[in-house]
Amino acid sequence: MTELGLAATSDADVFAAAADGEYVLLTENVSDFASLCSEHVAAGRHHFGVLIALSSRFSRRPAGYPGIAAAVAAAAGEQLADRLVYLERPGRA
Repeated sequence: MTELGLAATSDADVFAAAADGEYVLLTENVSDFASLCSEHVAAGRHHFGVLIALSSRFSRRPAGYPGIAAAVAAAAGEQLADRLVYLERPGRA
């Protein structure tokens, strides 16, 4: 979010910026973003999707980046609008 000037910004502001900018959001913060997604849709608003990359499934070290990238690419073929999607490691169902 640094590129968008959102470093050190609240989760609510990050979510709003993603929704307004028509971005799919990638995070590992399930608790905050699940609530934000739910509240947003319940209020009749739309977002372009939130992808959850749990730290228990994906390494945050450089060696883990290809796995996250592959999982994001796999999810890109899905309908993501107004959804919260848990990413899976490649090769897992």
